Amino acid sequence: MPVLAFVAAALVGATPCYLPPVDAPVVDPFREPACEYCPGNRGIEYGPDDGERVVAAATGTVTFAGIVAGTRYVVVEHPDGSRMTYGKLATLGVSMGDRVLQGQRIGTTTTEFFLGVRRGDEHLDPAPLLGTLRHRTRLIPTDGTRPRPAGPPRLECSA
Repeated sequence: MPVLAFVAAALVGATPCYLPPVDAPVVDPFREPACEYCPGNRGIEYGPDDGERVVAAATGTVTFAGIVAGTRYVVVEHPDGSRMTYGKLATLGVSMGDRVLQGQRIGTTTTEFFLGVRRGDEHLDPAPLLGTLRHRTRLIPTDGTRPRPAGPPRLECSA
C-alpha cells in the first residue's frame, strides 16, 4: 500500500479524509450512546480475515501501543488533534512514541477489528471521515503479453 500524504484539517479548514485502515466489511457501525455509561458502539467494528494488515489512517504519533484487558490496541494522535484507536489487533508493528505515516503498517488483525476516533473526550463516527481507495481501471492484453503493472490506488474523499 503506498504512503499517501495527510494534510491536517486545521490547515485547510476541511473535514479530514482518512485512509481506511483495513479492507474488510463493517459488521457493527458506530452507535452513539445515549449517555456516558449507556450501551452503544463508540467506533466501527470490522470483520476481517485473521492476520490482515492494518495501516495508519493518517500520519501521526503513537501515544499508546499495548494490551488492555487482554486486547491489543494502538492509539495514534494526528496533527488535527484527533486520536485514532485501532483495537483487537493480533500483532503490533509500532511502539509508543513512533511517528507513523499514512498507509504505514501498524499491526495485523484478529477476526475482529475496532476503529475509533476521538477529539478531546468526544467519540466521533469514523465512517464519514474515511475516504475510499479507487483502483485504476486498465485493459488486460488478450494476446498473451504481460500486462503493465497497475498504478497505486487513489484516495477519494467525499465533499
